[in-house]
Amino acid sequence: MKITRSGSTPSTPGPDDYFTGTVRIDPMFQADLPGRTSAAHVTFEPGARTAWHTHPAGQAIIITFGRGRVQRDGGPIEEVTAGDVVFFPAGEKHWHGAGPETAMSHIAVQESIDGTPVTWLEKVADADYTG
Repeated sequence: MKITRSGSTPSTPGPDDYFTGTVRIDPMFQADLPGRTSAAHVTFEPGARTAWHTHPAGQAIIITFGRGRVQRDGGPIEEVTAGDVVFFPAGEKHWHGAGPETAMSHIAVQESIDGTPVTWLEKVADADYTG
């Protein structure tokens, strides 16, 4: 058994290469091998979002605060609010972030395959974010 205390790992800003706007990442856990699961609590200020990306084993996000937006490639932009759970299947190209006027936080849970939890792609253009 392992207990990780909230706040025991420093917060980090979302890297500019993979995020637009102000994003804070608070790591929650990284499973010890042979486990592959990791999680982080991610906070997006209004208008902030991820770049397009995929996960080799899929990703679940649990919205914990505010209102946000999610979109899978080829699909509509969908609004999410606190309590919603979104699952993106393995390899599905998608993005997620805050609404234009409201912050959003979520817990992101994903698994690594061959040491890789995510493949980052191009940024979401402002015109695409606003729909």
